[in-house]
Amino acid sequence: MTRTHHPSPRFQLRLVVDKEIVIGPGKVELLEAIGRHGSIAAACREMGLSYKKAWQLLETMNRHLAAPVIDTVTGGTQRGGATLTAHGHALIEEYHRLVADLACNRHGEALLNHLSPRPPAEDNGAD
Repeated sequence: MTRTHHPSPRFQLRLVVDKEIVIGPGKVELLEAIGRHGSIAAACREMGLSYKKAWQLLETMNRHLAAPVIDTVTGGTQRGGATLTAHGHALIEEYHRLVADLACNRHGEALLNHLSPRPPAEDNGAD
């Protein structure tokens, strides 16, 4: 998964079952990349993720979710590919909605207010 830098504080939500992350920001990013490219391999190239790791992540989701998140077509003489299922699309939408709701929730805002103020950026310009 890609590691990102967040210049301002934000929530990252993960749904965990036993010791496995069923859905989180990285898995949502993978599903979105598959949706854009219509291909697991292309999504992996975009994310710098191994094909094997992507399948492990997809299998974890499918093992715990009520329905599969992608449909695949094997290659061969015809070009293969992958598409998001209706369940996959809904999962992405609900995940983003919940993260947005959390950030706007009074309890979420209160939690963010507990952060210490960030020091101002140093001025590198000449006086």
